[in-house]
Amino acid sequence: MKLVKLVAIAAIVYVGIVVVFESTIGILQPAPASTLVITTFDADGTRHDRVVSKLESDGRLYVAANHWPRAWYERALANPDVEATVDGAKARYRAVSVSGAEHDRVDATNPLGAGFRFVTGFPPRYFLRLDPQPAS
Repeated sequence: MKLVKLVAIAAIVYVGIVVVFESTIGILQPAPASTLVITTFDADGTRHDRVVSKLESDGRLYVAANHWPRAWYERALANPDVEATVDGAKARYRAVSVSGAEHDRVDATNPLGAGFRFVTGFPPRYFLRLDPQPAS
């Protein structure tokens, strides 16, 4: 019974660490040079900005859903016409979900460390390729 209590306490503490880390990232929205700001849109056109990691692979631009909170990712799937501010320049993109060999390549060229995976609670990782769209 003591072992069960210890495991339960450890699990609760771990979930607390993940919640605090994810909440802090969501609130602070840190924006080092390795990030970009993606703007997604609701069905009614409401804009939502989110700081995400800027990834590159094979000369193309990608972003990844690396955390459990991923409303921005779901909005981009529902309405793939997005905007992104990359290195201070805002442009229009088409967000394309990637899978298979392309997913594996992007994941391999942009690995996450074990510590990051631990504090985020080991969420599944999904990628979007950002294909530039002509200016309107």
